[in-house]
Amino acid sequence: MKKILTLASLSLIAHASIAQADTHSVYTQKNSPKLSVNTSLSKSIIKEIKSGKAYLIDVRTPEEYASKHLKYSKNINIRSEKFAESIKTLAKDKKIYLYCRSGNRSGKAADTLQSFGYKYGINIGGLDSLVANGLPVE
Repeated sequence: MKKILTLASLSLIAHASIAQADTHSVYTQKNSPKLSVNTSLSKSIIKEIKSGKAYLIDVRTPEEYASKHLKYSKNINIRSEKFAESIKTLAKDKKIYLYCRSGNRSGKAADTLQSFGYKYGINIGGLDSLVANGLPVE
């Protein structure tokens, strides 16, 4: 009986350690597309968004979004319980450009979109890099 309790305790400790390590790890994007945005590509992305051919989605928290965000973007917080519900309101035939602070959360979002059957969920990286490459801030 002691052996069983000891093994169960060790198993719980191992699972807790793995779960804690997971919360601090860097996400590696799976199969969905990722773009390195430069100045000329920025102009093309804005043109697509303004013409209604694409969405620009900021997947950061509402607080982050309120402090600074790209013009023409919509905030859909990847950490929200309603993320899937909100994303599924977007048309599957349009490109969905995703960004966050560093490109980590937008990579997760791009993979999530792909799992929902979206073909055009594209991680374009982090906010500061996008601004440096010509995307306008609001």
